[in-house]
Amino acid sequence: MAFRFRPVDGSFFELFTQQAQHLTVGAGLLAQMLAEGADRDDVARRMRDAEHAADETTHEIVRKVNSTFVTPFDREDIYGLASGLDDVMDEMDEAVDLILLYEVKSLPPELGQQVEVLQRCAELTAEAMPRLRTMKDLADYWIEINRLENAGDKNHRRTLASLFNGSYKTIEVLKLKDIVEALERAVDAFETVANRVETIAVKES
Repeated sequence: MAFRFRPVDGSFFELFTQQAQHLTVGAGLLAQMLAEGADRDDVARRMRDAEHAADETTHEIVRKVNSTFVTPFDREDIYGLASGLDDVMDEMDEAVDLILLYEVKSLPPELGQQVEVLQRCAELTAEAMPRLRTMKDLADYWIEINRLENAGDKNHRRTLASLFNGSYKTIEVLKLKDIVEALERAVDAFETVANRVETIAVKES
């Protein structure tokens, strides 16, 4: 029987946890951006700061992989997980930026439901990252993320239907559709992260 030994380098898991915590901040800011009476300039500024902090954590993970001889799990998976988490933040940042740049006055109520999905995905991902250290109790995480992604797909279809029901002017439809698609990509990106975690757990089990 073959045995694999890999050192337990806690800093990798701490960085992944930190990266996921950035996502909870980003999802919270996204919710604030949709709130009535929000100071959108201020929220967008804080989102840019959060996105920059997330980028720094991603770069730190990459630097650590490149300078570490033996990693806790496959380098490809570390790169993939870090990139996937970064993609989520980028999509949420884009949604906030588009709301600000397009000066959208009225947002479909369905967007709030999609942001709630994103907030829950962020919470679950932040809770799951520390468990990469032991690879235990992770199945519930990726199963629930998959369920949330399916719920996000339904929200996405309902939102598109509301955009094209004649209640919005054509230019508003075009603006809102860009925002809706950014939110959909963020939900999909969370599922990509969960799939990567599942792959890592299967390899390491």
